[in-house]
Amino acid sequence: MATVQVLASVVDKEPRRLAEEMNIETDAVIVNQCDHYGVESFCCKGRNIRVFHMAERGVGLSRNTALMRADGDICLFSDQDIVYEPGYEQKILHAFEECPSADMIVFNIEVGEERRTYHNVRKKRVRWYNCGRYGAVSFAVRREKLLESGVTFSLLFGGGAKYSAGEDSLFLKQFMDKGYRVYASPVTIGREKEGDSTWFSGYHEKFFFDRGVLYHFLYGYLARIWALRFLLAHREKVCRDISVKEAYRVMREGIKSQRQ
Repeated sequence: MATVQVLASVVDKEPRRLAEEMNIETDAVIVNQCDHYGVESFCCKGRNIRVFHMAERGVGLSRNTALMRADGDICLFSDQDIVYEPGYEQKILHAFEECPSADMIVFNIEVGEERRTYHNVRKKRVRWYNCGRYGAVSFAVRREKLLESGVTFSLLFGGGAKYSAGEDSLFLKQFMDKGYRVYASPVTIGREKEGDSTWFSGYHEKFFFDRGVLYHFLYGYLARIWALRFLLAHREKVCRDISVKEAYRVMREGIKSQRQ
């Protein structure tokens, strides 16, 4: 029988308490970004939890560290603010059984309205033009397929990196660019606890500049078109304190910075 393994990137947490708070019911690898190094393991609900404490920071680095040490059949990426639904392992395994051609499935994680970027209402194929809406905590991927692809998380994007966010979108697109199949599922496997984001501090100039850099890597020569599309589609949410025109200018600067 296939197994699901949670790969969690966390910051300065007590692992045993965290495993209970997250309702982890499967094996897990937790990478704890803290002020020391060390390795420990323990059981939670009869499953094996391995913890790697490391002083380096960066969500991409910590996710890659967890992936290098994973041994489950299906890897489920996670953060410290995710609480899983009871029986999430069977939900995930059933979804893969129903879609044997899927190399990765993107599940629903309930989040607050302000942070919601998607909600799957039906099963569908994920394509390059809509991959930017999904966060890593929704990804469940066949480990052997991911290792075969050679795709890892970018160290340039995400919490603790130079650019604030986007490592998940790049990861997903690169995986699909290698020819692997990704599907979206309407099944909900968990929720995000409300609290302060580790990277999001508002829709300010850095947000739009970093978004421009991300769009360069995601969309190439179409980056400017997709930047304008993003701003027009979400202007009521993201352009409350800055005009669409100014936000577009800053996004263009971000795009241009990678073409010099």
